[in-house]
Amino acid sequence: MRLCFRRNAVLREIFNYLYGMFYLFILLFILLSAALLATIFESGKPGLWSRIFRIAVVVFATGIFSYYFVTRSLTQFRKDSLTVQLINKLPFPLDFYIVKVQTGKDSAPTYETSHPGDIRSGYYRIEYLDMTDSDEFWIAGFMGNKNMVYFSQHAVPNKNEDQIIEIQNYINQSQKLSETAATQIESLKFGNMKTAIWMTLDLLLLFLNITLLIRRRK
Repeated sequence: MRLCFRRNAVLREIFNYLYGMFYLFILLFILLSAALLATIFESGKPGLWSRIFRIAVVVFATGIFSYYFVTRSLTQFRKDSLTVQLINKLPFPLDFYIVKVQTGKDSAPTYETSHPGDIRSGYYRIEYLDMTDSDEFWIAGFMGNKNMVYFSQHAVPNKNEDQIIEIQNYINQSQKLSETAATQIESLKFGNMKTAIWMTLDLLLLFLNITLLIRRRK
């Protein structure tokens, strides 16, 4: 068995992190747009304050993107997390998602979704799940964008015991639960797409602001 890729994640931390970053990217878009508009003030006291504001926005945006890319590249690990090893023994690569189920005593269940990614045949991937408020998770495997060919439900009676899950058959253990999982996965994809769009716009505006600052300085 060969190691495809090791990606550690604590579901709750990643979900909250990305949720907050989405709105932060919107704020960056507003600030960077305002910095571009501030270029109309070129001389006098308004020009001085305009330049200070633009430099502050560029420094702030650069710091945010540096923090974002560094934290995304670092391994996230917690001692009390549940280790889940996914092994793809099917002849084709599948795109896997994990949905953690949180069920309250007096409330409807809530879900947290993560994306371990593609696992090729004969490879495995390791995930670290924070199961503090959960005792169940689901695994969904896709062949293509929307063709779910694998779904399994996993209870966690002992949170100190790691789990090794071998995907050997194309199965769907529950049609109803797999539909719920598909909805959660689509929501995650849509959220990631929105974040990617705002990130692209912010990077473009940041580049324009830096270019104008350097050109004006010359």
